[in-house]
Amino acid sequence: RHDPCVGIRATPIAEAMMAIVLMDHCLRHRGQNADVAPGLAPIAAEAP
Repeated sequence: RHDPCVGIRATPIAEAMMAIVLMDHCLRHRGQNADVAPGLAPIAAEAP
């Protein structure tokens, strides 16, 4: 499809690119760290 002005289509294009980047990041993170459990100790709350 050819649009005479790409400015009209800039918002949907940017949204689609952001969605692809975010999902790519999530999938890479899940692929590299799927079975990693955080070794953090619980922090006791301080009462005044």
